[in-house]
Amino acid sequence: MPPRTHQPEPALSLFSSICVIAGIIIGVGIYEATPDIAASMSSSAALLGVWCIAGIISLCGALCYAELSSTYPEEGGDFVYLSRAFGPALGFLFGWANFLIIRPGSIAAMTFPFANYFAVLCDPLARGSLANIRITVYAVLAVIVLSLLNIIGVRFGAWTQNALTIVKVTGLLALAALAFLAPGAADALASSTPASGFNPGLALILALFCLGGWQEICYAAAEVREPKRNLPRVLVLGTFCVTVLYLLISAAFIHALGYTAVSASKAVAADTLHALYGAGAAKLASLLIAVSALAAVNGMIFAGARIFYAAGQQHRAAGYLAEWSPRFNTPARSLAVQGLLSTAVIVFAGSFRQTLIYTTTVVWLFFLLTGLSVAALRRKDPQTPRPYRVSLYPVPIVVFCAACIYVAWSAAAYDPRGTLVSLALLVLGLPVYWLSAKSPSESGGAEESRNSP
Repeated sequence: MPPRTHQPEPALSLFSSICVIAGIIIGVGIYEATPDIAASMSSSAALLGVWCIAGIISLCGALCYAELSSTYPEEGGDFVYLSRAFGPALGFLFGWANFLIIRPGSIAAMTFPFANYFAVLCDPLARGSLANIRITVYAVLAVIVLSLLNIIGVRFGAWTQNALTIVKVTGLLALAALAFLAPGAADALASSTPASGFNPGLALILALFCLGGWQEICYAAAEVREPKRNLPRVLVLGTFCVTVLYLLISAAFIHALGYTAVSASKAVAADTLHALYGAGAAKLASLLIAVSALAAVNGMIFAGARIFYAAGQQHRAAGYLAEWSPRFNTPARSLAVQGLLSTAVIVFAGSFRQTLIYTTTVVWLFFLLTGLSVAALRRKDPQTPRPYRVSLYPVPIVVFCAACIYVAWSAAAYDPRGTLVSLALLVLGLPVYWLSAKSPSESGGAEESRNSP
């Protein structure tokens, strides 16, 4: 494979990097999942406790990634860590899983809530020839426009992410303030037996999904300024701030509507504002959710293409994706191909719920392996300086890995058929890797290049 003369440049500040994380994490999960979490628990205190536990697990994971990303500040995130710890085959499988399963499914899942709420606010195709497929059209247009913005340049993508994140965090804080200013509901502190049955495991899975995405900045590590200092800060601060924000907004919903009404709500943000301030305020909630979903899509598009770029540098089968555009200073090919695959999922597969279930087991299995790679790389690569080392080692790793096993098993038990499909696609990556393996001279050159300072 010819050498790559154009490489990523550090263009992301600490603030922009935190915005990437917050923009990905704060999608529509807080609105979609809060009623389901409440319905699976028995009291307001239990609901807030689930968020605290999910936040602790996410922070443990963030500490693991903080050590890995500051030690190996390269494009690709998990791909880099898994390749170094367990060999190139596992790194390739991670890239393969993201290429076919995780990334297109995650991007597609977030575009559907955006399209639905966009149609509530502004529906130009409602009466045209595309009326029956307008939600799909809006979702596809979101992917196309955001992919083009990220292709044009990392600064355009970062500016877009910063603006969207500022808008939705401000909106969430405003929503919480409006809810807390209203008279408290009579049953805000009540306890009750959930109609659907007490299920703390399901509640934890949903909360972890809502907090997912804190690791995404690692895929763009080479574009972060002063990565060895800033990456640990970004991971820990981003995860902590979003956890606190989720606790705040959940408490606000309960204060305004009451625990019973929250657990029964189908659109908790809109219901909260409608109950307190009328239909016009409910429209603002729809706008906030649309912007939140759009920011999550943009963050995943930005980060995901870096995985494919890194995989292309190491594996001939993905070599086409390894080109870094000298004109735009972005992985333009990876962004374009990722956009096409995400569009295909939107058109042929999808719904929010199905794509989420489809990806969960594979996602958490790779989280497990990345958590284990912290210990593996300490033994395998002890001479490499580690600017940050996991605090209270190995407790955060044990907590995080145990949670990974639990979530992966729970998702598989919930939807065995979807899990089998995703695992079958994952295993198909092995023959692709073997058939496309580089020659010894190429592999040696790649390894020397990768390990050179």
